[in-house]
Parts: sequence; structure tokens; C-alpha cells
Amino acid sequence: MLKIDCKKTASQIERFIRQEVQSGFKKKGAVVGLSGGLDSSVTAALCARAISPKNVLGVLLPERESAGKSSSYAIALAKRLGIRAEKRDITAVLDSFGIYRERDSIVKRYFRDFRAGERFRITMPGSILTNRQLNIPCLEMKDNFGRLHKDMLSADDYRSMIAATNVKHRVRMSALYYYAEKNNYLVAGTTNLTEFLLGFFVKYGDGGADIDPIRHLYKTQVYQLARYLKLPDVIIGRTPSPDTFSYPVSDEDFYFRLPYGKLDMLLYSFINKTPLARIKKSVRVNTEQLERIFFDLRSKYKIGKRLRSAPIGLKLSRTNIERKGHI
Repeated sequence: MLKIDCKKTASQIERFIRQEVQSGFKKKGAVVGLSGGLDSSVTAALCARAISPKNVLGVLLPERESAGKSSSYAIALAKRLGIRAEKRDITAVLDSFGIYRERDSIVKRYFRDFRAGERFRITMPGSILTNRQLNIPCLEMKDNFGRLHKDMLSADDYRSMIAATNVKHRVRMSALYYYAEKNNYLVAGTTNLTEFLLGFFVKYGDGGADIDPIRHLYKTQVYQLARYLKLPDVIIGRTPSPDTFSYPVSDEDFYFRLPYGKLDMLLYSFINKTPLARIKKSVRVNTEQLERIFFDLRSKYKIGKRLRSAPIGLKLSRTNIERKGHI
């Protein structure tokens, strides 16, 4: 269901990028935020093919909780593609917001022995295929002795931690626009369709860009393109992660509760209203699991819908607008 013609798809995306840069936005090139992950690497590669490597700028924006390999992978990719790269650490900016202190104070309330430098993350219950539990977030902390501690997060503390974490995405997007405006470039986003439909992006953060070249592709289709583009195996094989917590967590454990292979097929079936008998046969899930998964997808789809919406204003009739002299 999700197999694509990679050559044709890449050509279509490259044409789209070229048209938007040259005619739509009338810019000189494109800025891509490089994270060392799959989506940003595919986007950068497509931009380089579309408008020439010399017109693409990859921007690395690490902070103190970023995985150490992220920057090294991103720099190696930039060299491989022949694009320019800029690196700017945003730790000081985030520290000025107080996000590290705020999150550390929350962790300390749950684990009294928590010390600076010990790592933590947020996870959801295990795979939705085997775990009937709803999306109740869990705080995990790994101490300096390697021991793992877990506790359920309250709704208020979860929101506070996510709000603080999302500042990272919004600071990064601000930085990308700084480089874009400085060079008369547009910002190429890296959100894929799976993330876009299910709300796995930050509004005005990684969800804020001028163009989204791969937003029509499910994550598994992005993997297909990555292989076609001959991206490094270390990037293709890297575990997808938001890379925003000191203790690494995968996209599956943090949000989706399903591996992308099953998630994309089920999401495709959910969106296209595929007959249940066909879904159960192709994905190998029983009726109870399918109902549970579709309930979860429906909930996340509603979240995504709110995030995708443009700012809402007061709706005035044409007569009122004319009367007020706006036209």
C-alpha cells in the first residue's frame, strides 16, 4: 500500500522545491535544520539536488541535552551533500528561559535524590498492541549508578515539562529564520505525513516553515527515499527520536506506541477507511487490538487537526467588511 516510485517521487519533490524557491518565494536558496536524523537528511538531500548544493544551508542547533552523535552525523551529511553548514549551540538561550531549571525541579519532586547531570525522559505505556493502558505519561530517571526509576506524571507536571521542552523547537525555528532572512533563503521544513496527521510536531516550532517538501510522505516512504538517495546507513538505521531529553527516548516510546512499519499501514487504513478484514489480514492484528489502535489514532488525529489549523479570527460577512471600509 505504501510502496512508492522513488525516482518519480524525488523528481516531483525536487521540481516543487525549485519552483517554490525560484518563483513562489523568489529566494536564492533554502535553509534546512540538520539534526542528523532521517527526515532532515532526506530534505537536505532533495534541496541540494533541486537547487544545487551551493544554494542550501544546513543549520545545526544543538543544546546540552542533544545526543552527542547528532551533530557529527549532520556535519558528515553536509560534507557528503556538498552543502554549507552552520552550527550554533542554543543552550544559553534555553537556559535564559529557565527551562532546564523548571524541568529539573519537577523531576526532583518525583525523585528526591535526583542530582544535576542525571538523565531523564518521558515515555508512554508500552506497545498499544499488548498494553491496554491509555496514554498516561511516565517519568523515567536514570541515576548515576545506572539504576532506572519510574513514576507516573500528573497532568499538570506533564504539560509543564512538554511546554518547557517545546521551547527548544521554537528557538530552533527562530534561528532558522534568522539564517534564512540573512541569506534571502526560505526555510524548508522536515515534517512527514505521519507526524503531520497525528500531531507529532510543535506549532510554530518544527511545524513552522515556508515549505514542507516531504509532508505528503509517510515515515516508511521517507525511508524508501533515503535508500534511493543513498544516504549514510548510520542515519537510515538510527532510531527515530525527538532528541529533546537528556535520557534518549524513541518516537515510539515517547508518542506513537507502535513501530513505524505497522503505524503507517494502520494510519493509511484509518485515513482511507480500508475494510477491517483487509487491515487485520495485512497487519496481523485482532479485532480488539484494531479497535484500541483506531481509538488512539482518532485521538491523535484530533490533536493534529488543532495543531494544523491557522490562527482563528472573527468571521465577518462581506457586507460588514465593506461597511467598515476594509475594501
